[in-house]
Amino acid sequence: MPAAEIVLEFKGESFLGEQGARAGLILLSAMLLSFLFIRTSARLMRSPKVPWWPGSVVSDGGLHVHHLVFGIVLLLGTGFGLALSPDSPWLEILAGGFGVGAGLTLDEYALWLHLEDVYWAEEGRRSVDAVVVAALVGGLLLLGFLPFSTDSGIVPLVLSVLVTLALSTIAVLKGKVVLGVAGMLLPPLALIGALRLAKPDSPWGRRRYAEGSAKRAKAVAREERHRRRYQRFQDRIAGAPD
Repeated sequence: MPAAEIVLEFKGESFLGEQGARAGLILLSAMLLSFLFIRTSARLMRSPKVPWWPGSVVSDGGLHVHHLVFGIVLLLGTGFGLALSPDSPWLEILAGGFGVGAGLTLDEYALWLHLEDVYWAEEGRRSVDAVVVAALVGGLLLLGFLPFSTDSGIVPLVLSVLVTLALSTIAVLKGKVVLGVAGMLLPPLALIGALRLAKPDSPWGRRRYAEGSAKRAKAVAREERHRRRYQRFQDRIAGAPD
């Protein structure tokens, strides 16, 4: 095969050569970048050291228009456009717009979860959790981690689905929500979550780890170390709550 044909064949089979994969990568990247941008913008507005940074959008009547409103509008507009299955480059453009809308909306996930402005409260940390889960699941889907296939027959398919569901359920009951959700696409993650020590305040921990037991003490100590590390990560990304 001539060298030129080899190069063309390689490009045709490459990841970015596939229209759907390219649009998915743009969507995921736009979501993460828009989240980081709007969160950084909110932190700069909060800082007295940068008074020149533009403030929030406020109506003439004093109504604060949260950026999730713009995110929802973008999600609706670009979502309807993607439903029409456009060709390139509109597919990539709409995917980018959908990603920006998702980033703006997920940044204020805690607000629409609690139905109150908890952006800078302790509950506001849940927005970071939502973005982490969305990025992990989106990344696994983008990389093609689909655990179930009909090629091996119906019985192995049903068994693999049941085992994966069982492992993911155990992981979630143990308080390992991220591993449980991601494990639906990558079963080894669900297995890790199912085997690890449960969080003490999880349904599994409350039911199976008796007060005063060595296992509960170990779970409490491990959870405290994990919480401190994860909160430092959250503070670096989203800023410390008031």
